[in-house]
Amino acid sequence: MRGWKTGHVDVSDGHLVYHRTGGTGSALLLSHGLTDNGLCWLRLAAALEPEFDIVMLDARGHGESSRIPAGAGHDPADDIAEAIDALGLNAPIVMGHSVGARAIAAYANAYPGKVSKVILEDPPFLPLIDAASAARRKDRFREQVETFRTLSEGELIARGKAASPAWHADDFPAWAAAKKQVDPEAMPVYHQPWQQSIMAITAPTLLIHGDPALGSLVTPEIAEQALSLNRNFRAVRVCGAGHNTRRENFADYLSAVRAFLLGP
Repeated sequence: MRGWKTGHVDVSDGHLVYHRTGGTGSALLLSHGLTDNGLCWLRLAAALEPEFDIVMLDARGHGESSRIPAGAGHDPADDIAEAIDALGLNAPIVMGHSVGARAIAAYANAYPGKVSKVILEDPPFLPLIDAASAARRKDRFREQVETFRTLSEGELIARGKAASPAWHADDFPAWAAAKKQVDPEAMPVYHQPWQQSIMAITAPTLLIHGDPALGSLVTPEIAEQALSLNRNFRAVRVCGAGHNTRRENFADYLSAVRAFLLGP
């Protein structure tokens, strides 16, 4: 987009690429989901650009950010903390989707007082799995990434449109490009129950999710548990959407996000 800046910040053992809209509004940092990249937030960033200074990170192992050596561990929340410091963001709003939302929650939980508001789009608030199951999941993910690499971006877009015909056409180019960029080691493994990653968040937090029947990971029961664990949480269910909530019902998603961001 015209006037947006692309750059990178150094973090421990690597760097993260970012895209920034600029402007004089409050800083809003966006953390994408697994296999996406920062520009997968394009439609939301364009809609909110007049009111916010938006920073879209490429997470480690995604986009043009540093790769992840096989067998190496890293904490996405630490990457977010270092990026926020390097960019000089003062108490930004932080927002994430899927594993990016889980990372945002962990960051806001570890650094209470350093964020002004938090938005979590359908984070994987799921039970921990054992080491053998985690290893099998990582193997399946590596195979998926290898499949991505055999396809052109045009072929990926065609597959994406067939699988998700309700998405806006503008969602597909960055989505497809990201599939060609993702690191086969990018699948996260969680060692802490999700409940422990939200209990110390002090900022107002919006948990936004869709319908479990359409693929939402957050069920009404999980949302209710989150609200019971942290009085700073509120939840919104977006009808007609699943895990990719903003892509599947952008109008209602944007309405809920804007009301939260611009409200008290």
